Formats: sequence, structure tokens, C-alpha cells
Amino acid sequence: MREAGKRKIQHWQLMAAFLAVFDALTLNLSFFLALWLRFDCRISMIPSDYWQPYIRFTLIYMVLGLLVYWKCGLYSAMWRYASFKELERIVLSGAITFLIHIAGISFFVIQSSDEFWRMPWTYYVVGIMFQFNLTMASRFSYRFLLLVKDHRGEVSAEFHPVLLIGAGSAGRAIVRQMNRIGRGHDRIACIIDDDTNKWKRYLDGIPILGGRELILSAVERYHIEKIYIAIPSATADELKEILNICKETDCSLKLLRGMYQMVDEDRITVRDLKDVSIEDLLGRDPIRVEMKEIYDFINGRVILVTGGGGSIGSELCRQIAKHAPKTLIIFDVYENNAYEIQQELKRDHPELDLQVVIGSVRDSRRLKQVFEQYRPQLVYHAAAHKHVPLMEESPAEAVKNNAVGTYKTAYAAMCYGVDRFVLISTDKAVNPTNIMGASKRLCEMVVQSFDAMIKAGRAKELKPLFTHEGDAAELLPQTEPHTEYVAVRFGNVLGSNGSVVPLFKEQIAQGGPVTVTHPDIIRYFMTIPEAVSLVLQAGTYAKGGEIFVLDMGSPVKIDTLARNLIRLSGLKPDEDIKIVYTGLRPGEKMYEEKLMEEEGLTTTPNKLIHVGKPVAFDEEHFLAGMEKLTRAAYEHPEDIRRLVSELVDTYHYTASSEEEK
Repeated sequence: MREAGKRKIQHWQLMAAFLAVFDALTLNLSFFLALWLRFDCRISMIPSDYWQPYIRFTLIYMVLGLLVYWKCGLYSAMWRYASFKELERIVLSGAITFLIHIAGISFFVIQSSDEFWRMPWTYYVVGIMFQFNLTMASRFSYRFLLLVKDHRGEVSAEFHPVLLIGAGSAGRAIVRQMNRIGRGHDRIACIIDDDTNKWKRYLDGIPILGGRELILSAVERYHIEKIYIAIPSATADELKEILNICKETDCSLKLLRGMYQMVDEDRITVRDLKDVSIEDLLGRDPIRVEMKEIYDFINGRVILVTGGGGSIGSELCRQIAKHAPKTLIIFDVYENNAYEIQQELKRDHPELDLQVVIGSVRDSRRLKQVFEQYRPQLVYHAAAHKHVPLMEESPAEAVKNNAVGTYKTAYAAMCYGVDRFVLISTDKAVNPTNIMGASKRLCEMVVQSFDAMIKAGRAKELKPLFTHEGDAAELLPQTEPHTEYVAVRFGNVLGSNGSVVPLFKEQIAQGGPVTVTHPDIIRYFMTIPEAVSLVLQAGTYAKGGEIFVLDMGSPVKIDTLARNLIRLSGLKPDEDIKIVYTGLRPGEKMYEEKLMEEEGLTTTPNKLIHVGKPVAFDEEHFLAGMEKLTRAAYEHPEDIRRLVSELVDTYHYTASSEEEK
């Protein structure tokens, strides 16, 4: 019990006591030295009219000074990390004690003489200068000694040399934090910056060698193991050029992303440096959208997102939640994904009226219940099967979930007066060679048919697709149909479910090999936030019947993508990690197209978003074919691909694909 009752004295308390003793001496000694210097460094020459007031006031001043220092926090600050804030405290405490000294010493001067006297002006000026400098030295010298000690420890211990690219405000913040608190065994050995005005100079003792052309030689000269890139203001092209040089080295890379360029450098820390991602190597500026247009379009509306738990659907929900919808309804068949995005949105947007509904777009009855209960005004249809090889193995499932599910959802939207229906499509719908792409082309044709029939005043000719007798009477148009239908088409999405990038990362983590289907296969890529911003922007531009297409820049070779990911992991392709070519999978194309040949492009206010002219087709023939295809899909016929090709004349498949089934 006695041991438990003992209170251990902390290190900072010992340091505070030491500083208090030092300050007590400083408060007395500073103004004594001022008098001593004023009278030629001889105590005997100091007049009693000056000496006596000093003697009488010194102890009082010491007590008052220590009290001021304590109130200003000079004994509770962490001087190991002393910065400008601590300097402000020293200046404030010095100013207060200076005023106290002037008032106090003047009182004692008056009391000790029959005539009015004042202390020499040099007494005040020199005294406070001694006091301020000694107080500051006692604090900042402690930090300096610790830095010297830490530096010697780093030099003597094994460390990882780091090359810093960027000597601007962000780079300075990184250097100073690493010097202040260290970063394990990492130590910045040299700096690269393209600003010629900084070349051959030093930043906190670290040499700035020159421009980016010296990166490779600097890595070799200083035996660099890690590269930190701290240029938040760099454009995508500039960043790509730098990264292309850096990935020729064996160094691991970390990057301070552009989101920090408007942040006060005091708030930038080493933790803000993130691993370089493959998105950083695409060399394309992110898609810019008109946020006010999106806000005005979404604000105060009831919005339904089908497939809201998926990679695209969940990002749609995140961005929609930021624009203050009246109600956001997440509709998904997979409850785990729906639960995750539900918890995230509840945490980030507690004010949001969020409804999470479990159900399938194949289920007409469930769709009727949801639309009747919530009456959505906008529908973003993201529910779909997207995995190409798996859908080749189960073609009827692709048709049922993608084409039939889209038809049923579009029909419910028409019946319950939805203002706008936005379909999430893919570039695989262009001249498809796989059933997944063909089913997505069917989805586009569904929304184009609905839009054309409504505009032509023939909405009553649209029939519901059901698989159970008697269900047709349960779903009938509630209002005069006016829904506008559009599709948004984009390429592969980095990081989405089924994306090649997570697969490559997993293979690299396991030591390889990394599997690429063909050395020349190419794809268009974009990030999930970009894809979603396009979808939201398309909703504002839509007049009905359009297919919006993103200008995704130049396509990327999958082989190059794999090699870059290996290099970003600090490894060498074909040496540390083998790359194996497995051959094209069933239904896989060497390259993807964004538009069919007969589709023209027109521009929108956003120059990176284009509109494809709808391809003419016989809606009546298509709708009749959809009824036949729906029945066939549920019966799992052997010739499902042939039936799809009768509706999608651009669908190319081999007879061997059917024979394999």
C-alpha cells in the first residue's frame, strides 16, 4: 500500500523545477548586470539611490516574475518541440514582467529619496535584454542539445537515406518535422527541386542538388533507399514525368498529394505522405465537374441508388450525401456491402435521411414496394454483374441481372413518375465480344427504348417483364409518364470490385507471379470518384436518350500497369517478381472502344464529357425480343448467346463458346 501511495516524479516536473531555479537567478541577475555595466563594471560606483531600490525590489520581482512565467505556461510547455508558439509565450511573459519592473522599481526609487529620481534608461533596456535572452536560451538550448544528441545517434546508427523532391513550403515542413521528431531510421540526405534559384543551396543543412534530371545520379551517389515527393501543386503531367524517373530506381516512393497545397504548412506532417498509387501514373488531370449544377440538381430530392453497396454505387452514395438530398435510398441485394456504406454515411452525415433496402432488381414485386413507399425522383442504376470471365460461364445470369433487371427498374421508374433515370454503362458495350458487354449494350438499348417510346407518346405499349403469372396487374403507370432516360459509359475503374489492380497487388504481396493475359492488351482507366462525378454531371446535362462518354485520355497497356505496380512496390519486374502471360480469356478483347463507329460525338459544357448520338434501331422489334429473351434466360437455353446477338447486332461471339456450355 505504501508503495502504491508513492507518487513518481515525472521527468518534465524535474525540468520545470530546474527552469524555475534558473529563472529565479535570471530575474535578479539581469537587472544587476544592467546596473553593473552602466557604472563601468564596478559595484562601488553604483549610487545608493539606485542600489537601494534594486535591493529592496529584487525578491518581490523574483516572486512576481516566476508567477507570470507560470501563468504564461513556461513551465508546462514541451521544450523538446519548442516552436514559434513557445517564442510568443516568452515574449509575452517578458513584456509583462518588464512593465511590472518599471512600476515596482519606480515606487521604491520614490520611497528612498526626498527628490524624484528615476533609474537610468539603460538599466531598463539592458536589463530586459539580459532577461529575455537568458530565458529563451534556457528553453531553446534544451531543444538544440536534444537535436544534436538525436543527430549523433542517427549518424552512428543504421539509417535509410531519403531523397526529398520539392523544396517548397510542403518540403520544408517535411524536413523540419523529420529533424524535430525523427522518422524511425529515415533521414533526408539530399533534395531535388526544379527551381534554379534554389540549386546549390541548403535547407536546414540538407543540400539542394538541382533539378529532376539529377534524380538518378543522386540516388546512386547518396545510396538512396526511399524517395519522398512533396510537390502538392504539381500537375498530373508533371507528376507523371517525375514518377516515371523515380520508378526507374529501386526506391520505395511516397507522395504528398495535391489536396494539401492549400493547407497551412504547419499542419503538414510526414504521415501525410502516402504510397504512390497507380492512379498517379495515369498522367491525366482529374475530371472537373460543376459542383453547383450537381448541388442544385440533387438538393432536396429523393434519390434511389441501385447496387448502392458496390464500388461505383457506394461512391455515388458518398457524393450524393454531400449535396443534401431529401432522402437517399440504397438498394442492394448483398446486405454486407449495404451495411458497410450505411454505417459510413451515418457516421459522416448524421443529418442525412438514409434508407437502406435489401432486394434484387430482378424482383418486380420488391421494386414496386420500394418505388411505391419512397417515390424516388432520381434513380442511379448501378446494379449489375460486371465480371467478364464469370459471366462467360453464366451467360443467362448476365442477361437476367443486367438486361432484365434494368428493364424492370426502368419500368418501375416510369410507372412511379421518376424524373430522371441514369444507367451506369461501360465501354465493353461497344462492339461487345463477351456476354457481359453485350448485356450492358442491352441495358443501353432498354433506356433508349423507354425514352423514345415516352417521347413518342407510346408509353402504354411498354409491357412489364414478369416471370410469374398474374403479376402484371400489380404494376401499372401511376402518372402520365415523363421520365428521362440516359446512360453513362466509361472504362475500367481503378480499385473497383473485380478490377485488375487489386489482383496485381495481391499477387505482388504473395511474391508473384503477376498474371497478364497478353503483352499488348490495352484498357482505358479512370478513378472511382471520377466515374461517379461523370455520372452526377450527366444527370444535370440529360435531356433523354443520350449516352454520355468520358474522354479518358490515352489507353494504358495492362503489361505496363503491372510493371509499374511492381516498381512502386520497390521491386524489379522479371527479376524479383515474374510476369506470366496467360492468354486472352473467353470473350476478352485486345482493346476497348468508347463508341461504336456509327455514333458521333458532341460536346458538353464540360469538355471532358461528350454525348454520343443514339444509334437508331427498331424499338418494337427490340422490345418483343426482350420478352423472348427474358423467358429464355430463366429457362437457361443452350443458345442464349445467339438470342442476344439477334438483338445486339454488334455482338460478336464464337460458336465454340456455346459448344463449351
